[in-house]
Amino acid sequence: MRRRTRVTITAMVTAALIATATPAMADAVATGTGSGHGHSGDRATLQRYAADTWASLDAMTDPDTGLAADNIEGDLSSPAAYTSPTNIGGYLWSTVTARDLGLIDRRDARDRIRTTLHTLTTLERNDASGMFYNWYDPATGEKLTTWPDSGDPVEPFLSTVDNGWLAASLRIVAEAEPRLAKQARALYASMDFGAFFNPAGAPGLPAGTNRGGFWDDEPSGCSVAEPMYNGSGETAYYTCHHYDTTVSESRIATYLGIANGQIPATALYGTHRTMPPGCDWAWQEQLPSGTTRTYRGFDVWEGVYAYDGMSFVPSWGGSMFESLMPDLLVPETKWGAKSWRLNHPITVAVQEQHAEDAGYGYWGFSPASNPFGGYSEYGVDLAGMRSDGYMSDVEKTDVDIDRPGCTVGTNPDPEFGDGVVTPHASFLALPYDRKGVMANLAGIEDELGAYGPGGFYDAVAVHSGTIAERYLSLDQSMIMAAIGNELTGDTLKSYFVDREMEKRLRPAMRLQDFSSSWGRASHHGRD
Repeated sequence: MRRRTRVTITAMVTAALIATATPAMADAVATGTGSGHGHSGDRATLQRYAADTWASLDAMTDPDTGLAADNIEGDLSSPAAYTSPTNIGGYLWSTVTARDLGLIDRRDARDRIRTTLHTLTTLERNDASGMFYNWYDPATGEKLTTWPDSGDPVEPFLSTVDNGWLAASLRIVAEAEPRLAKQARALYASMDFGAFFNPAGAPGLPAGTNRGGFWDDEPSGCSVAEPMYNGSGETAYYTCHHYDTTVSESRIATYLGIANGQIPATALYGTHRTMPPGCDWAWQEQLPSGTTRTYRGFDVWEGVYAYDGMSFVPSWGGSMFESLMPDLLVPETKWGAKSWRLNHPITVAVQEQHAEDAGYGYWGFSPASNPFGGYSEYGVDLAGMRSDGYMSDVEKTDVDIDRPGCTVGTNPDPEFGDGVVTPHASFLALPYDRKGVMANLAGIEDELGAYGPGGFYDAVAVHSGTIAERYLSLDQSMIMAAIGNELTGDTLKSYFVDREMEKRLRPAMRLQDFSSSWGRASHHGRD
């Protein structure tokens, strides 16, 4: 019999609260606003986590360029010799958060942001879109054409999602630091997300969809040569894939394109909730249930997967950051009352339940450093569409269940091995289970020892106790944002959103009606 974890708040408890509470209380539970931003018993602990996390980001940032390296060793020495737009953006919003939490003073924050903005104005970009390339040298700002570690060639690429996170940070800076607003807004305005948006959409989807990005020159791998979608007249070599799943971190770029008027709001209806039902799609992890709904003339299959009686819209790999990273900046649960308000807390409950079912004792599954070397994608296999999905243990235990009427599962109830949890995934869940998050993190720190001078190490294998003793700037910046929102009442969302964004984006999000449901009361967390 599998052993139970010590997870505290459960899907059953949350569902019961929502079912029995007054409308105001139910809204607070579902959106997380009832968690008590900075609850007195946890505030000092979160403040300590933030201070140590900020130390890692400070250590990996070049003081002359203001560019944060991709990662740094656990003793805060030897930062990597490469960075990306996401890393740069994460450092910017982390600097704002460090200021708002009193970790640095306003002048220090302003000087740091000014340095980064100045460097951004000097970086080589794609002229036809204003977008940034995916890899730069953090010490010089030079666009990388060879990998610093191996000397292997780099084919300069312009990533949809990475540019989305950098642009998001520029919106935050423009609002949070008025003296630098003009410079931040100018950089932001120069970035055209229409360059990524394919109006024809992905195969099988009626509305337009973003490509994964493009190259200036034909790459060695798969690409599609097309006139750039923003009408610049230039040819781009687009990725062969689209960002065609709804629950993906890439939706930040879709939100920004809509807010800017560069892509239509109907782009929200141009992605898969799940792949369609039926045996032609039986390669996906589960056969979904659901219904077809029509939004502004577009038919959308509102499919869901199931776990322990809960129904939810899955991500591609079943990881926490795919589901919840955009929620750090966008008020998804407020604007998506029939979609994200249910899906986010259920996603957290699914991760908690999986940890219990697998006998891990800890939870939080998301791409992170591999404790045994390198980098790996971790998630809840059954909660992701990818059939060979992101798995939760070192052994990469693949769950394969029946697709009724189509295929018979080959491994429906496996024994899991050395589970790998990453703290940033737990921090992302703060709005939905603060008590459970704090207990989980306390165990990761005190019992597993996965804590160092820069805060939580990137990942830990729970049974062997093997720790990935390094820090990734992306993961650390997610932690900073999550703590900042919890302790300051979602100030990052306040900085990020303006009236124009709300006017263009909120009505389209309000229409979305996922088929997510708590279903039957979960046994999760019972003795």
